[in-house]
Parts: sequence; C-alpha cells; structure tokens
Amino acid sequence: MQEEDVLAEFRASKALLEGHFLLSSGRHSAHYLQCARVLMDPARASRLAIALAQRIPRELRKDIAKVVSPAMGGVIIGHEMGRALEVEAMFVERPEGTFELRRGFALEPGDKVLMVEDVVTTGLSSKEAIKAIEAAGGEVIAAAALVDRSAGTADLGVPFFPLVAINFPTYAETELPPELASTPAVKPGSRAAS
Repeated sequence: MQEEDVLAEFRASKALLEGHFLLSSGRHSAHYLQCARVLMDPARASRLAIALAQRIPRELRKDIAKVVSPAMGGVIIGHEMGRALEVEAMFVERPEGTFELRRGFALEPGDKVLMVEDVVTTGLSSKEAIKAIEAAGGEVIAAAALVDRSAGTADLGVPFFPLVAINFPTYAETELPPELASTPAVKPGSRAAS
C-alpha cells in the first residue's frame, strides 16, 4: 500500500477533519486525524494492519511474540496487527494515570513485543506504553503506528515503523495563527492535554 492509498483510506472514512483542534499533546492544529473512523470498518482496518506489518523488516517481524498497544486509540490497530502477524494482541491502560497491563493480560519474561499505536505526535504515550511493557517483563523490539505526526522527531528508543507520515503544522497556545485564534478549539482526542 502506497502513501496515497493510505490517505485515500483516511479520506474515504472521513477520518481527516479540518477546523481548530486541541491535540492530546497540548498543541493546536487546523487538521485532525480521527483514526477511530478509519478503523471502524473491519476490512479497512485489516488492510491497513497488513500494510503496516509489511513495513516492519522481516528479521524483526519473525521475532515478534506479542503485540501490545495503549488504550484506547491503539486497541483496534493493535488487535489487527496481532491478526496480521499471527500473534496475541493485548493492551495497556491507565486506570490510575499510569499505563499497566490489566484484565488478565500478562507477558512472559523476555517476550519480544511490538508496541503499536494509532497516531504518534510527540511519542509521549508510546514511551509510557513501552515503559509499562518493560515493567511487565516484555522486551519491546520495535514500535509501529498508522500515522507519524512527529515530523520524524519522535524518538521511542526502538526502531519505529509508521505506515504514513502526515505533518500538518501544530502550534503552541501562544503562537496560534489568526485564523485559529479566532475560533474555539475542539478537543477530539480521548486524553487530557498535558
């Protein structure tokens, strides 16, 4: 799947929104990718996961024993990546503000794990998820995401394989362009701004 094919999937599902958005990173943008919409069609989610799995080099892919994703945004793509790689998929969640495995999910010591996200903007959630996976005994050997919005700046400490890089400008509250400053921000994400 080429980049234009991926973007066509986002457009077809109306997952690319325009307006004034407050991102979970605390930054503002005129564009928002709502990955939940692109993943709500199981056939589309499967196609995207297969394409994402193919981005991971074969030598890494063959070592992956488990897929772990952060809740909520990474749950669907994590599950589909587990299917594409034919390994178990589970997720970490924040019941008290810190990611942890729950619901009977467990890793064997040394399990080689692929951490999968929907969107990486700053890498904060991904790094927190990786820390939780390691605390649970897993060894994160790579990370993957449908979308890299970091402009290539997210350093997750492991090889990172996004399906597509989409780099709409983002702004701090103090540097908003007039067209954004004149409209109220909508907070479409599921996590409070930091």
